Amino acid sequence: MSTPVDHRAGPSGAPGSMVRADVAVIGGGVVGHGIAWEAQRSGRSVALIDDAPGSGASWAAAGMLAPVSELHYQEEDLLELMLDASSRWPGFAAGIAEATGADSGYLTTSTLAVGADAADRRALMDLRGVQQANGLSVEPLTVREARKREPLLSPAIACALDTPADHQVDPRRLVAALRQALAGAVRGMPGLAAAGAGDGYAVPDRAAGLLWEGGTVVGASLAGGGTVLATETIVANGLQAGDLGGLPDGLELPLRPVHGDILRLAVPRHLQPLVTSTVRGLVHGVPVYIVPRQDGTVVIGATQREDALSDAVSAGGVYQLLRDAQALVPAVAELELLECTARARPGTPDNAPLLGRVPAPPGSAGTKAGDVPGLIIATGFFRHGVLLTPAAAAICAGLLDGRADPRWAPFSPERFSRPAAARTNHHTKETA
Repeated sequence: MSTPVDHRAGPSGAPGSMVRADVAVIGGGVVGHGIAWEAQRSGRSVALIDDAPGSGASWAAAGMLAPVSELHYQEEDLLELMLDASSRWPGFAAGIAEATGADSGYLTTSTLAVGADAADRRALMDLRGVQQANGLSVEPLTVREARKREPLLSPAIACALDTPADHQVDPRRLVAALRQALAGAVRGMPGLAAAGAGDGYAVPDRAAGLLWEGGTVVGASLAGGGTVLATETIVANGLQAGDLGGLPDGLELPLRPVHGDILRLAVPRHLQPLVTSTVRGLVHGVPVYIVPRQDGTVVIGATQREDALSDAVSAGGVYQLLRDAQALVPAVAELELLECTARARPGTPDNAPLLGRVPAPPGSAGTKAGDVPGLIIATGFFRHGVLLTPAAAAICAGLLDGRADPRWAPFSPERFSRPAAARTNHHTKETA
């Protein structure tokens, strides 16, 4: 059934409260913040709904912007979207810096792919063939050349390849900068404020469900009892998207949690910099990466497991990461372990995002023929969320303006749902 709209007023997040905005963004990870900022830059007021912004998968993400290295077999359909996002990153980061004066940790240093043994070398060279077939640049280095660039690499590595197009950003700093940008825009232009929202944009609560009126999505109900009313609502809350109440009947969002452990370590002064490039390695067929940060720390990660039910850190995962990272950079053994974190990323059956408007059943009214009005889905980004943020934000901004790019049709959020003709829509009755 549709959720009735509550028109009572009160403080944001309190029972009976109401926030009004042009756009409601459900989910405060990197993707949600990027979409909110792009919508705000288009001149729209934005309400970003999240009770713990930036604390989910974005908190654990390493922030590798790696369209080349992240090209996997049989995922070539994603390549165009990843390359589009990569091309947007310089302007996206520059826009944040211009708006806030804050550094998002965006770095254009290249990535080194490194193999520990002969089998790893064959695997990386085979993948290079796929990358080259798709027009991507990956150049082999001799071990001597690689160690000249990164002196602390092990002399026992079997191969190294340079990937100049793969960069990085610090997701934690990025979320903080985007929140600063959202609040700063409201201060500079009060007309952009979402009525009733903190700092003109923030709704510190969890979305419980979508609100409907006359077959149109008009906002979201909050777990705390309040409501957010909006002309457009964008669902960008990762794994929780599929559990949101009031989704269009028949829409299936098959999201699965893919957990990963990530470590943060401090590099002693005498070892700084441990590495200057991101190092992505294979160690006896097992992937590991080492990402240097500007503050003298490094991030080590790459574990992946789909049988975990919580964000508990795996002891075996921590051991594996430290073991394999030391195989590539032995000095890792001398670092100070600061943090072990695990989070779940939202995966889909084809590991591609659910991104776009939702086709409505035949006969339903819509602002654009065939679409559920007032609703956009942006979730299921799996391991590509940080990389794809500028592209997702631009795509959503285009949809808000009534423009749909046919290149992204393969990522339609209803591609795993029952055929539209077989669905019925119960969200057509006036509820307010």
